[in-house]
Amino acid sequence: MSDRADVRGPATRRRRTTLTGGGGGGGAAAVKQANGSKVNGEGGKRIQCPAKIKTDDEVQRYSNNNGKMSKEMPEQQLTNSPRKQRSAVEDISDRLSCHVLQESLLSSASGYSNYRGILNWCVVMLVLSNARLFLENIIKYGILVDPIQVVSLFLKDPYSWPAACLIIVSNVFILAALYIERRLTVGTISKTTGQLLHIFNLTSVLIFPTATILSVTSITPVGGVLSLGVYTVLFLKLYSYQDTNRWCREIRQAKAKRLTRSYSCPSVAQSNGSEVHSHVSYPGNLTHRDMYYFVFAPTLCYQLNFPRSPRIRKRFLIRRLFEMFFLMQLLVGLIQQWMVPTIQNSMKPLQEMNFSRMVERLLKLAVPNHLIWLIFFYWFFHSSMNFVAELLQFGDREFYRDWWNSETVTYFWANWNIPVHKWCLRHFYKPMLKRGTNKFLAQTVVFFLSAFFHEYLVSVPLKMFRLWAFMGMMAQVPLAWFVGRFLNGNYGNAAVWISLIIGQPVAVLMYFHDYYVIHYGSTT
Repeated sequence: MSDRADVRGPATRRRRTTLTGGGGGGGAAAVKQANGSKVNGEGGKRIQCPAKIKTDDEVQRYSNNNGKMSKEMPEQQLTNSPRKQRSAVEDISDRLSCHVLQESLLSSASGYSNYRGILNWCVVMLVLSNARLFLENIIKYGILVDPIQVVSLFLKDPYSWPAACLIIVSNVFILAALYIERRLTVGTISKTTGQLLHIFNLTSVLIFPTATILSVTSITPVGGVLSLGVYTVLFLKLYSYQDTNRWCREIRQAKAKRLTRSYSCPSVAQSNGSEVHSHVSYPGNLTHRDMYYFVFAPTLCYQLNFPRSPRIRKRFLIRRLFEMFFLMQLLVGLIQQWMVPTIQNSMKPLQEMNFSRMVERLLKLAVPNHLIWLIFFYWFFHSSMNFVAELLQFGDREFYRDWWNSETVTYFWANWNIPVHKWCLRHFYKPMLKRGTNKFLAQTVVFFLSAFFHEYLVSVPLKMFRLWAFMGMMAQVPLAWFVGRFLNGNYGNAAVWISLIIGQPVAVLMYFHDYYVIHYGSTT
């Protein structure tokens, strides 16, 4: 009769093995001991098994038919060493213990970072809460989305589009900048005269559309924002254009062979790579083709040879075009259905200065306003700019970085709009530092410039000057100092998000209230 017993080696290796006993009416079962030895059923003596028995063949080698140990087994293995006793004790301890030294997952010391389930939960809760608000809006106001109303706004008088005409006139300033550079190259005008002409041209780019919008009553606020947006972008482009060409003239006059400023006047060896595009050097870049390529390219910083993609990807282009049309309709629908009624209902609390109702209206407006801002960001910086870049085979597609991970205010403003950030860094911030200006003052001046253009793009189309946008941008300076000094990590990131979610609705309410009071006499 055969009895089964467990033969245990070290704690790291466990294998079930069968020991065969015979004779005398069948051997009794071996009794397992704590140190890995067994007691024979017949003689009551302990039988020490080798620590490293792996197979049944090895067991047979060390056991005979009567269940007794073979004489060939070394004597050293028949003794119980302290090391094996410790292994057995540790094995039992491991089997009986269920606690180890460890931190809770939500503690920062645990090093745990996989919060995907919590993120999904937040998204689900956000969708459900906004779905409730949207359903409440539909029940209260009905369907307010009317695409025909938007189309009719543009087709109301198709032969008199002052904003479109204003945009077409911008070609005058584009060609003026090109011809000034050509005259400077051949030396028909002096450096001082050329600089004065550029200053006059750039000043006219800002003053001419402003005077036109303020004097022509038929220009709507929407048309005014579009036309001023085009002229603002054109101002930044033409400033970069004359600045870069001036650097190239200085390099050419000094007969320098190497580039001293980034992205200006590169040599053929430094040019980016597509072989299908020819590389130019100054003054061969002063052509209409080169000028208008820069005007339509999704960048504000001029250089002689832009990085070019090898081909136009049609599927990529179609996807971006579909996103542009779909997201534009979604933006218009959200503004009509969600934003406008909420703003209109905010007029009475603002007039009565009911603080609690004002805060409630502000928080209610913050949700659709922030959602529209996020959709607009994706529509403009991803869909639209990638669409234009793909058409022009423009290779540099870094239009934004991970601004959503911003832990400081300055990091957000440096990464959410890369074309503007590059322009400010190249043509404004670094030149100030080279003149000896300290960093904090240079950053403050950059914020001041940004605040001016924010106010310019809002006040002129609305034909009123309240400086809400200007003060909101300048408030970013002390906020950036506070967040950078006292808040770090997730706390800083939360502060950036709060400033984005709450700050914009405040400015929207202020401008809408003032516009409504000025044009309609009283609030309702």
